[in-house]
Amino acid sequence: MTKTEDFTKIMQDITGAFPVDTKAVEEAFKNSAVLGEKMSKVALDAAGKSAEISSGWTKATLTKVGEMSSAKTEPADYSKAMTDFASATAEMAAENMAAFAEVAKKVQMETVELMLAAGKDLQEEATTAVKEATATATKAAKAATK
Repeated sequence: MTKTEDFTKIMQDITGAFPVDTKAVEEAFKNSAVLGEKMSKVALDAAGKSAEISSGWTKATLTKVGEMSSAKTEPADYSKAMTDFASATAEMAAENMAAFAEVAKKVQMETVELMLAAGKDLQEEATTAVKEATATATKAAKAATK
């Protein structure tokens, strides 16, 4: 019978040959979590504002439908009510679409700001890591030449 090879020792040797700075990994995880939290806040704020806009638009439309559906004394008043409703609906649509656009614009600006800040932080961390790696490599090279 063949015996299954135990890869535990091999994996330990491989991971030992490539030491990982756990502090850097932990810091990267924390930064990622903070960025995720900030991005979630932006998305949730936008969703809340969009819901408010939609709710307001619905309420206003229902009010206009109520006004339009009330009984009229003259047949021409029905035509006028329909015209007024159509006009009000078009105006509300334009206003609410502009409000949605403002929400989207704000989300876009906040997202860009967050990503730029995250990029700056990442660049600083990478610079620090490279400096530390260079110092470690230089130290190891000097020790090897002695």
